Amino acid sequence: MPPREAGAGSGRRAAGGGQAIRVLLVDDHQVVRRGLRTFLEVQDDIEVVGEASDGAEGLAAAEELRPDVVLMDVKMPGMDGIEALRALRELANPARVLVVTSFTEQRTVVPALRAGAAGYVYKDIDPDALAGAIRSVHAGHVLLQPEVAGALLTQEENNGTQGRGTSLTDREREVLGLIADGRSNREIARALVLSEKTVKTHVSNILMKLDLADRTQAALWAVRHGIGA
Repeated sequence: MPPREAGAGSGRRAAGGGQAIRVLLVDDHQVVRRGLRTFLEVQDDIEVVGEASDGAEGLAAAEELRPDVVLMDVKMPGMDGIEALRALRELANPARVLVVTSFTEQRTVVPALRAGAAGYVYKDIDPDALAGAIRSVHAGHVLLQPEVAGALLTQEENNGTQGRGTSLTDREREVLGLIADGRSNREIARALVLSEKTVKTHVSNILMKLDLADRTQAALWAVRHGIGA
């Protein structure tokens, strides 16, 4: 079992006085984890709270440490990243998962996003861009490199979801646009002067009408069709 931060639960403060983003690293290569930790530890607003070497360890660490963001590899021995993503969603763990991997095939990208990843980037990403990706995902945005978004949108088109937006009501389109902007249900409720329960109903209806699995797919569908972000 890889070592975890002794003071992981303390939650250090960012340079601006706010709470630092708590990050968990899940990758089966120690050299990758070490490189990520070395870079992230010099960021004023990011705190690495622990590490894990496979999906099962990552799942246990996420439940114990309650990080804000998990950097997750896809291909790992034992429980892989996609299985761990599904398990986190079943446990309703609030951590946002940013997949950081070297695998670019559509057969890997699409399942990871369908399993609940909030973002998908490659391991050759510029370090500063990675820090920006962590901040973006933590803020509630869906973050994909262009070719990754293209793979998911191609899958969407192959599944025939193109014409289904016409069944959305005006209110559902408003909600969908705010999902694309990375807003939470609470933020959407405030923006539209609705109850959170009503917003949840709208989100459920949107996913059902568009035959989508989660908010990530809904956000991508919205962007693809010129709604919201």
